[in-house]
Amino acid sequence: MRALVTGAAGFIGSTLVDRLLSEGHQVAGVDNLHSGDAANLDLARGGEAARSGRFTLVRIDIGNPDFVDVVAGFNPDVIFHLAAQVHLRTSVVDPFFDARTNVLGTINVCEASRRAGVRRIVYASAAESWYGAPHHLQEGECSSPAPRSPYAAAKLAGEFYLGAYADMYGLTPISLALADVYGPRQDPRGKPGAIAFVGGALTDGRPTEAGGDGTAVRDYVYVDDVVDAFVRSGQAPVSLTGSYVIASGRSTTIAEVHRLLAFSPQSPDPSGFVEPFADDPHLPSSDIGRTRRDLGWVPVVDLVEGIRRTAQWLRALPEPVSPADPVVGCPVGEEARSAS
Repeated sequence: MRALVTGAAGFIGSTLVDRLLSEGHQVAGVDNLHSGDAANLDLARGGEAARSGRFTLVRIDIGNPDFVDVVAGFNPDVIFHLAAQVHLRTSVVDPFFDARTNVLGTINVCEASRRAGVRRIVYASAAESWYGAPHHLQEGECSSPAPRSPYAAAKLAGEFYLGAYADMYGLTPISLALADVYGPRQDPRGKPGAIAFVGGALTDGRPTEAGGDGTAVRDYVYVDDVVDAFVRSGQAPVSLTGSYVIASGRSTTIAEVHRLLAFSPQSPDPSGFVEPFADDPHLPSSDIGRTRRDLGWVPVVDLVEGIRRTAQWLRALPEPVSPADPVVGCPVGEEARSAS
C-alpha cells in the first residue's frame, strides 16, 4: 500500500507512520513542522525504510496550492488526513485561523485526492463534533451533530465536505471521531490531552492545575489502538464509508487519572486542581459497537497499561515539561484529539 500521512510529525501521525513502515508499506509524510516535532520521525528517517526509499517527508502546509502536486506525484492508494489545528482556545480566540486550517485545509486535501484519483481518505475527526451537547441516547437511536466550539464545528465541516466529495466524485472517505487519545509523543505542555497534561505536571513536581474537583469524566483511548483503527480503515473494502467512533467505551475521572499517574506518595495532591476540564460527551454504546462490527476494531491496551507506558515516556523526557499556552495563529502539525 502507498500511504500519504498528513500531520506526519505529530503525536498520532508519527505513530501511524511507524506502524505503516513496520508493515512494509510505502509512506510519504506531510507536515509543516510548525507544531509537529521532526524528532518524532527519527525512527522513520533513520531506518531501513528511508534508506530503501520507502519513506519520504515533505515539509508543506496542507493549505498550500502545491500540496495538490505532492499528492499527484506520490500517487497514494490512501490519504490519512491528521493535519489540523487542535486547540480549543485557539479556535475560540481566532476562529478564522482555525477554519483556514481545519476547513480550507481539508478541502484542499479533498481536491488533491480528486485530482490524483485517490478514492480513500481516512480523516481524523473529533467525538465532540457529534456528541458535544449533553444528551443521553437510548440504544438504537441516531446521533445528531452537536458541535459546541469553532474547533468542533470545523472538524464536522470536514466530515461534511468529505461526504459531498464522495457524492460528487466517488471518493470513499472514512471519518474517525476520536475520543481522548493519549500516549507517548503527546505534547504535555498544553491541554488537548488530559493524561499528558496531568502527567507532565507530575513529572515536574507541580500541582496539576487542571481538572476542577477531579470528577470530570473522559473516555481515554491509547494511541496504538487509534493507529490500528486508522490502518484498518485504510485497508477496508472500498464499499465501506462513513463516520465511526473510536473510543474505549469506559469513562474515567481526572482524579483516577491522577492516581494512576502518581509516581510516588510525594506526588502533588490532586487538590491542586484549579481549572476544570469539561466532561467528555456521552458516547453511545451503539455507535461504538458499530465501529467494532464494521471495522473489526477493538482497543486492546487498557488504561492501566497505557498510562504506565505514557508515564515511562514522560519520565524519560530530557527537560522539564513546563506548561505553555497554545499560541494563537501558529499552525499546528497534527490531530491530537478533541481539544476541549
